Amino acid sequence: MNPKLLFWVPALLRLGLVFAAAGIVWWMFGVVAGLSLALAGAVTALFVQLSYLHHLGEWLNEPHSARLPDGWGAWTDVFARLYRLRREDERHQAELTEWLARFRQAMQLLPEGVAIMDDVLFLEWCNTAAERHLGLTMERDKGLRVTNLVRHPDFIDYIILGRYEQPLTLSFRGRKLECRIIPFENRRQILVTHDATDTERIEAMRRDFIANASHELRTPLTVIVGFLEIAMSDPGLDVATRTTHLKLMTEQAQRMQRLIQDMLTLSRLESDEFPLRRERVDMKEMIGSVAAEARALSNGRHQVEVEIDGPDVMGSPEELRSAFANLASNAVRYSPDGGTVRLAWKRGDGELRFEVADCGIGIDPQHIPRLTERFYRVDKSRSRETQGTGLGLAIVKHVLLRHGGRLSIASTPGKGSTFTASLPNTSLPG
Repeated sequence: MNPKLLFWVPALLRLGLVFAAAGIVWWMFGVVAGLSLALAGAVTALFVQLSYLHHLGEWLNEPHSARLPDGWGAWTDVFARLYRLRREDERHQAELTEWLARFRQAMQLLPEGVAIMDDVLFLEWCNTAAERHLGLTMERDKGLRVTNLVRHPDFIDYIILGRYEQPLTLSFRGRKLECRIIPFENRRQILVTHDATDTERIEAMRRDFIANASHELRTPLTVIVGFLEIAMSDPGLDVATRTTHLKLMTEQAQRMQRLIQDMLTLSRLESDEFPLRRERVDMKEMIGSVAAEARALSNGRHQVEVEIDGPDVMGSPEELRSAFANLASNAVRYSPDGGTVRLAWKRGDGELRFEVADCGIGIDPQHIPRLTERFYRVDKSRSRETQGTGLGLAIVKHVLLRHGGRLSIASTPGKGSTFTASLPNTSLPG
């Protein structure tokens, strides 16, 4: 049926009943009684309508579905439709609130900082990463201008110029940040920040690694090429000189071979393509072999002592032997003639330890945190004398990490150093 008819037909019927009753009273009791009844009916109907209008006005001030009044007559249908509309609106608001909460929760989990600003750069919302990157606090800084909160000249220039095609890189609060502004809607902007500190550090390490590796390879190559040029330019070179040159070239070639082998070993240890394969390791036999190599390297110039009071472990024999041999050879190289190198395998507090103690020159405390960096040298001239590659301790560190262990270093300048390779008790055979 037509909605207009649904409203007017009942209304006219109710009005007709009032007038019919007034007509009957008029006929029975006279014109005054009839008109009085008609007037009373009209006033009552008007009061009812005004009363419902008043209730509707009060409800519109605080429109909750639970507070919607009941109606009579046409108002029944009006209030019923308002109730359905309000319930639908409340459902949509609940869905929107839930979606917004989920969106903010997802934004909180992002590693990138996200800050939402209006068209005049007042902060509306930001996630935890943005607070950490820019030094913001959502509860304190909401509604404040971002350029007053992030006081960096490059950042302010970037926003004022409005050239958002390229990100801005700036150093702020000890971090290297990449900032980008993304306009959206008509009156809002998104500020996205990315912490590039680790990326910058890794890139610097990569550059240093290439530079150091190139330097380490260039030195022996220069020696070999130089002697080859001498041999080619002077065919009559005497046998003794030629033999000396060949010996030096062989030493430099072996140095390059060791360097390349260590670089390949380190690359393999860092790769996920070579998972650790554990097997039972006879520690007594391994440490005895490491001690024999140390004595051969010493060539009688040092006393090598061995103490074995620990069990066998589960791990990679090749990797553990490489790590322990590096520690032992370093101790021999940096100990003076007549010194003592002690190798010990024993139980510790909740762990197993391989300790290598020397009586060498020792290490200043400021150098100890960097000793496991690739090619890091405390004394470059001393390193050339000892023929080290500069990768030994980096290899030790990564071998221990693959086995769940760690390397600790204790040293006193002028008295010696102790390197301790610790493995967890979980390395014990089952």
